[in-house]
Amino acid sequence: MLRVLIALALTCLLQPAFADERAQTQQQLDATRQDIAELKKLLNKVQEEKSGVQKELKGTETEMGNLEKQIDTLQKELKKSESELQRLDAEKKKLQSARTEQQRLIAIQARAAYQNGRQEYLKLLLNQQNPEKFARTLTYYDYLSQARLEQLKNFNETLRQLANVEQDIAAQQAQLLVQKSSLDTQRDELDKVRKERQQVLAKLNDDVKARDQKLAAREQDQADLSKVLKTIEETLARQAREAEEARQKALIAQQEAEKKRLREAQAENSDAPRKPARSTPGALVSSSGETFGGPFAATRGKLPWPVDGRLLARFGESRGDDARTKWDGVMISASAGSQVHAVHGGRVVFADWLRGAGLLVILDHGNGFLSLYGHNQTLLKSAGDVVKAGESISTVGNSGGQDTPALYFAIRQQGHPSDPAQWCRAQG
Repeated sequence: MLRVLIALALTCLLQPAFADERAQTQQQLDATRQDIAELKKLLNKVQEEKSGVQKELKGTETEMGNLEKQIDTLQKELKKSESELQRLDAEKKKLQSARTEQQRLIAIQARAAYQNGRQEYLKLLLNQQNPEKFARTLTYYDYLSQARLEQLKNFNETLRQLANVEQDIAAQQAQLLVQKSSLDTQRDELDKVRKERQQVLAKLNDDVKARDQKLAAREQDQADLSKVLKTIEETLARQAREAEEARQKALIAQQEAEKKRLREAQAENSDAPRKPARSTPGALVSSSGETFGGPFAATRGKLPWPVDGRLLARFGESRGDDARTKWDGVMISASAGSQVHAVHGGRVVFADWLRGAGLLVILDHGNGFLSLYGHNQTLLKSAGDVVKAGESISTVGNSGGQDTPALYFAIRQQGHPSDPAQWCRAQG
């Protein structure tokens, strides 16, 4: 009986405690749900802000590329204006020399006419002993008079041309000043855009800090790039299917032979001792040297690099401190504005801004070979342009969220990444 009473007493005492604990748990649960809702709102806000920064970055860097192209065009026009000014100045000197010579001839004729006067002509009129001689003499005097008039006419025409040339020179100089003023204005605008872009990049770098977020962004960037490459490769494949059947068979045979050679080379390399992943970090590369105009497949180990600089990242290395992502190309450090050259002749199939790669150029070299050039400052070519080996296609920059100027360079073979170091010439 005593035990029952004790149990009832404990039950009465513990019920309020359980009730309080349940209420506290419910409050904590509600607070947690509210925190999750707030975090979702903040996350959505950050995502929207990041998307806006990406759009702003795209517009700013695209505008920078256009301004650089306009400045290049104005500089060419200035050179043409200066050449035209030099031509007009040379023409002016020729006319001044002609004017001096004509003045000398007119002075000689004037002196001769003054010395002779009209006395000889009066004698002929008074004597008139020989009518035939008199007629010939009159004709001679008429010729002299016409020659003087012709000299005066030529002299006046020279003066008129000289005045016109001087007017052209003045107009050309005025146009040159206007063009120079326009160039200065464009440069000021470019400086303003550069400052805005630096602010956008700083804001983007502050927003993207966590490693998992960077990894997700990289995976998304890679997915976007893969979509673009897939679209390009599908288009190229469709065009190839429309070609002649004989060329199709020859292309397939060549591809099979190349794959066989690659397998044999890989088998030989697998037997050789493996080198460390980072044998010579930061090696210098050069874009100078001989270019090749034959098939891309025959240029292995012979191509020049697209830009002079130093390797920052190599093919297959980990990207940053995250071993889950690997480089599918190389990063070459170079000065901003340096010319980027096509390593081989081909056709531009993509020239635009792409997230993660910035201002990007993709060249099709035929037979399933593509080369990619990313993080540019300016695009000098457009989609559809045909470029030669060694021709400038862009300038080095840090578009796409890079901290320092560098060029992303990659090679695709039948849609698969290939190490650029196997295709470009080794450096000392």
